[in-house]
Amino acid sequence: MTTTATATMAFTTGHIGLNVSDLARARDFYRAIFGFEVLSESSEPGREFVFLGQPGVIVLTLWRQSSGAFAKDRPGLHHLSFQVDSIDRVREAERRLLERGAVIHHGGIVPHAEGRSSGGVFFEDPDGIRLEIFTATGVGDHAAPHGAAPTCGFF
Repeated sequence: MTTTATATMAFTTGHIGLNVSDLARARDFYRAIFGFEVLSESSEPGREFVFLGQPGVIVLTLWRQSSGAFAKDRPGLHHLSFQVDSIDRVREAERRLLERGAVIHHGGIVPHAEGRSSGGVFFEDPDGIRLEIFTATGVGDHAAPHGAAPTCGFF
């Protein structure tokens, strides 16, 4: 018997795995910006990795399996977005990014689009991987860099 309806499956993100060119540099960056703890780590040649997260929850895995920089002009990952609970948390992240000299796009905190209250800070990690830390409200008083177009799509 066939059915015309497809069963809906609920998905949540398990963890994010990134290839990085310098494991120690990436580990230190993600710990400084996001406050992640090192949950597991290996420095065994050819099997270098770091699992980062919060107690009992792996959020990000870093693998030293690449060289060069993130290729923005190739199919694949566009950016990673992390939500926080308030504009104050976005401001804290922006401060830490500025202290580390990170590449920040759009000049700082901006809304997701003109007239939207949600928004955040858009930046790059040391390998050029594009990232976003945003909140659902509190950003509407800033100008949107691309008018009605989604800010997170064009950086």
